[in-house]
Amino acid sequence: MNKILSSIRTFVGLVISLGVLTAIGVFLPQGDFSSLPGGQQSLPASKPIVAVLSAGVILLVYGGLGFVGLILSQKLGFADIWDKKVSNRKRFLFPAAYGFGLGFFFILADSVIGRLHAFGPLPHPPFPTSFVASAAAGIGEEIIFRLFFIPFWVWLIAYVILKKRRQDQVFWIIAIISAIVFALAHIPSIMIIFGLETISEIPAALLTEILLLNGIITLFAAYHFRKYGFLAAVGIHFWADVVWHVFWGAVR
Repeated sequence: MNKILSSIRTFVGLVISLGVLTAIGVFLPQGDFSSLPGGQQSLPASKPIVAVLSAGVILLVYGGLGFVGLILSQKLGFADIWDKKVSNRKRFLFPAAYGFGLGFFFILADSVIGRLHAFGPLPHPPFPTSFVASAAAGIGEEIIFRLFFIPFWVWLIAYVILKKRRQDQVFWIIAIISAIVFALAHIPSIMIIFGLETISEIPAALLTEILLLNGIITLFAAYHFRKYGFLAAVGIHFWADVVWHVFWGAVR
């Protein structure tokens, strides 16, 4: 019971942090994003109102879906957030190392693939927006696409429909689907940034890059989430984004 309560408290802390980061992000500069074809996006209301509403949505939607995922992941036997069998090296240090490695892979892949289409390398927000965005993505995207998406579908298919059979196979199938859905979820923002009206306008090379980068980080995060707990998945995502958006975005 103490372990469950500790995990819930940590999860609540993460959701509150996500809400605060999202609200702060509304007031931060967007840098070169505002000069891109789709960069001039007016807000539907004043910044304080948008910040409060955004934080409220985060608390309700992300908090609700994440809590469901947290309970289902425990039911399925995934590693708990503070699982005693998982060392802090596996919970924090190893994910940070993998995140750094993925971040450098992103830089290399973008440098190569960016030469194959007219839009060039992907843009990055300026500091400190890049850091806030990295932290928010590390928490928020992991809540939706790993903590909720994977346990829910694994529970529904393997636990309910298949009567507690083939959980490992179902997990990897759902992880791959999560990778695809996660990648596709980035397409609207790419279209807005580059001022595109239809998906068909996205160059094949750029679409391949979106699927590759988001797909790879999903599979790493999904494995660590199941084996070492949700904080491991957050760590991989956060440190990959720090290298990719914060460090690389600053020196480009």
